[in-house]
Amino acid sequence: MFRFLILLLGMLTTRAGRLETGSFRGAAEDDWEEPGPWLEGPGYAADDTWIVARESLPPAQRRREAPGPRSGGRDQIPGRRRRLVPRWVKWTVVLALVGLVFRKAIAFAVIATLSGALHLIGLNVHLPNIKLAWPWTSITAGTTTNTDIGPWVLQKIEGISRPALGTENFNFVFTHKVSKSIGFWPCWYSGTFYTVGRASATVDLNPGPGWWAPASGHYRLTTLSRPTGGQAGRVMVTVVLPPPQLPQSVHDITVDNTLSHVISTDHSWTYPGFGCGALIKPQFAPTVLYAQAQNLAFYQATHNPQVTRPLISAAENEAAQIIRDNFVQPTVNALGYTLAGFTLRWSGSS
Repeated sequence: MFRFLILLLGMLTTRAGRLETGSFRGAAEDDWEEPGPWLEGPGYAADDTWIVARESLPPAQRRREAPGPRSGGRDQIPGRRRRLVPRWVKWTVVLALVGLVFRKAIAFAVIATLSGALHLIGLNVHLPNIKLAWPWTSITAGTTTNTDIGPWVLQKIEGISRPALGTENFNFVFTHKVSKSIGFWPCWYSGTFYTVGRASATVDLNPGPGWWAPASGHYRLTTLSRPTGGQAGRVMVTVVLPPPQLPQSVHDITVDNTLSHVISTDHSWTYPGFGCGALIKPQFAPTVLYAQAQNLAFYQATHNPQVTRPLISAAENEAAQIIRDNFVQPTVNALGYTLAGFTLRWSGSS
């Protein structure tokens, strides 16, 4: 039964073909012997038909070997199309477009490189002056001609969250003296110290929305000219802020111990003998001296004009630099304008 199933499967996977009996002969046909009488019979007739298995070939090779006319005169492999545009032509077009868009930047890079090379070898050649320009710069300048930039600049100023600090270092001298008598033995010790203090005056750069109300006059932007013909416009900005504040507490002052040192000392004839040293030495601990120096530095930073004037001036300069360079200037430049003038005034000042 099993052999019969194999025979049926073999018949389904084979095809009928004619097999020449001479194909089974060897290379030397002279050695072939005719079959004897015992092989005679109907199974060995000359036009006998044999069942031969079909040779397995890939589908592509079957299509190539199939008989019949072909569509073209050349042998073409199915699935591959002939490239119409060479690859080098595509890359040439892409590079040409990139060079056209960034032509100003490329020209600036070429001139800068050539100028540096000529300067390196000692040649003084006059080259054209080309400024670095990006494509989006001209686009931005051209699309902001009629933009009201006043609210944009004010919005940037209202976004300032940190104050300006005008910090200054100043030095002063103080004396610390301790007197402790043991019975009838007088004990005293004094030391004079040179100390460096550090203080900051504070400017509130954003006093709140009410401070910038139009009726207050604390912010004004004047447009001198608008961008036309590729030329940037010009504006002037005036800002009024509350005056700088000096240190409000002793904790706003620091003393630099690395720069402080003792200038002179003086003591009684009994120091440090007779127990006076053990009694007076704790009064000159670093914490005690630092607290005294900090209190004196706070007084200097709030009452001494030689210290307060530099503190206020440093705070005003830092406030003007922060508002102009970090907020006003970048905003007007991004909108196609240049800052022709910037004025920072202080409320209550004449």
